[in-house]
This record gives sequence, C-alpha cells and structure tokens, in this order.
Amino acid sequence: MLDYPIPEILAPAGDEERLHAAVEYGADAVYLGSDRFGMRTAAASFGGDSLERACKYAHERGVRVYLTCNTIPRNSEMDRLPQFLEYASHCGVDALIVTDLGVLSLAKKTVPGMEIHISTQAGVANYVTANELYNMGAKRVVTARELSLEEIAGIRAKVPAQLEIECFVHGAMCVSFSGRCLLSNYMTGRDSNRGDCAQPCRWNYALMEEKRPGEYFPVEQDGSGTYIFNSKDMCMIEHIPELYAAGINSFKIEGRAKSAYYTAVSVNAYRSALDGFAAGGFSPDYRVEEWVKDEVYKASHRQYCTGFYFGSPLEDANIYYNGGYIRNWDVAAVTEKCENGVLYATQRNRFFEGDVLEAMVKGAAPVTVTVKNLRNGDGEAVDSAPHPMMELSFECGADIPPGSYLRKQRSDND
Repeated sequence: MLDYPIPEILAPAGDEERLHAAVEYGADAVYLGSDRFGMRTAAASFGGDSLERACKYAHERGVRVYLTCNTIPRNSEMDRLPQFLEYASHCGVDALIVTDLGVLSLAKKTVPGMEIHISTQAGVANYVTANELYNMGAKRVVTARELSLEEIAGIRAKVPAQLEIECFVHGAMCVSFSGRCLLSNYMTGRDSNRGDCAQPCRWNYALMEEKRPGEYFPVEQDGSGTYIFNSKDMCMIEHIPELYAAGINSFKIEGRAKSAYYTAVSVNAYRSALDGFAAGGFSPDYRVEEWVKDEVYKASHRQYCTGFYFGSPLEDANIYYNGGYIRNWDVAAVTEKCENGVLYATQRNRFFEGDVLEAMVKGAAPVTVTVKNLRNGDGEAVDSAPHPMMELSFECGADIPPGSYLRKQRSDND
C-alpha cells in the first residue's frame, strides 16, 4: 500500500452561503477571494470584516481557509499589496494562493509565517520548477491542468515530501493553457488574468467570408451550433485511487462563481468517495458507489471528461458541442428541521402537493420523499409552494437533517 496521507477536499467558496455549504458537507479546506488581487471579480465576496468572519466560521469547524491572491499586479498596485497581506493575516487566513513571483517575495517578507500556495496560473509542469518554488518558500504547488497523472507522479517522486501537490479534480476547464487566454482581452477588453474573463470560449461561432459581410456560414458540429473553444467539465469521481497513487495531497473542486447547491453536491460526492476509499484500506481496486457517482450529475454541468489526466485528448477532443449546461434537477427547498413526522423547509423553486422530491443527505445516499399535506408558514393547506423563500411544511416519514437540499427532477416539459 502507498504511504501517502489522506488527501484534502478543497472546496470553492464564492460567498457566505457557499462557504457554509462547503463546510457543512465535508470540505477540509476552502479557497475564497477578497475584494482585491483575486482571479474571480464576480465571486470576490469576502472584503472588509466578512473575511475575518469567514475564517472564524471555518476554523471553529476545523476547516482551513486559503485566500486567492493570484492576479498579476501592475506597478500601481504593488504599494498596496503589503497592507492587503497584513489584513489577510490578521483575519486568520491559513495560506495565500499566488501566481506572481513578486507577490511571493513580498508575502515572505510581509507575513513570513503564512503558507504560500502556487496557483495553477503559474503553469507548474515539471519537478525543477516545483523544487525551485519550494526553495523560494512555497508550501504547495497547484499543477498545470495539462499534466497527466503519470507526469504528476513524476513530480511527486522528485520533490520533497514537505512540498504539497494540489490538483483540480472537478469543474470547468479552460480552453487555454492553465488559464493564459487572451480571447477575453481581445474581444471584450476584460482581462482574464485579472479575474474578469468574459468566457468568449463558451460562445457560438460561425464563419464569414470577407466579401460577404453579414452572411454567416456555420462550421457544423451539430444542429445547435458551433462551439469550437467550449471545453467539457472535468470529473474524476471514478478515479480516486489513481489520483491518490499519483501522490496528490489536495483534491480541488472548481466553482467559486457557482451556486451553493453545486458546492454542496460536489463536496458531498468527493467527501463520500474519498471516505469510502479510505475505509476500504486505500485499495487500488476501489470503485465508488453508484449513488455517489450519480450525485455529480444532479447539479448543472457540461458533458464530463477526465481532462489530460490519462493522456492528451487528441483522440477524443474535450470540446462540449452545446452552449449551455445540462440541468436535470432543480432545488425545491432547503430543510430547516424535521419534527414529529413533519418536515419544515424554505422554498427555492416551485413544487406541488404530491410531488416526489429527493433529499440530499450528507455522506449518505439520497432519500426519496413525497410531498403530502403541504402547508404554508401559517399552517394553512396549499396546493403548491410558488413563492421563493416561503416557509412551508409537509408530512415526512424520514428524518432529514437540517440544511439538506430537497430537489426535484425535471420532466421533459420543463
């Protein structure tokens, strides 16, 4: 048996609700952004006192907090960086995720006790680079997404055991090498390497001949259009033993800009898979339970793939030929409590008396419940729950834990 520590489940936290979902469903650590120097401007929700509150909430529950500081700052920003680093340290951040060598240097001088993690934006693709970053003070490297598991294992074999390796295992992938894309800059003026990517790789494209302006010719892939840059999503839920064998210390889930439900589903699935792998003695023959595998299909996603982990995708291009997400389930409500055979919840999307819902339970297979004797917050019988955030209750024979998501499968007419 390999003698590696059990990997960490690292979850995205775009705001307080998503932070709570990540922690409550079993993340060992979360990564989040503040209002400066982070790669997700749309998800930078932990400025001011909220970062300190987030760290306190996570630490009280034994969860570590990593702060993204992974943009490439310009001259005009560098004077403000030391103050920001001191602020992060004061709030209780456990590690900084950085790309720029200047940021790394300033961090080591300004907050010398802070762990430094090197972002995937740095494009770490070999053991020489990893070792040099370790010598410069890095505690962890997030490898380039273009590496195979064999290449990651090669890095693991030639770097100190103290240098941790973090890899993405789930979520959206970038069409460019480790996020170094200029499409957004060129087409919209929004800088992808400063957290403001407009994701033009997800757009539908057509061909126009120079002398026929306005006359568009499809570059056919299917009837829905042409999405020649639109990458599939990564999903490694069925490959926990292979990830472990490569010596990866942290399994990272992408998605700071996605919903709290997405965060909860993804963390619950990978937590359950990793715990099952550990309970089975870290056997290379471990196979994830069907219900765990099914979970990752119950949140919005593009078609899944395994990225570059098992070799270059030349034979089966990682292109998703449709524009939008696959969404077969909606969150109907969030459980508040179960008491005396009655489930109390807060509505998220409309559902009806008699509907069959599925309760997502932490660390266990989902539970099916039928809505019976539906009532509003005043205890009055109603036929449906039509209003967002309305309080409601219905009879329930199962004991559903507080915070559990109740979801409804979409019909063909939805």
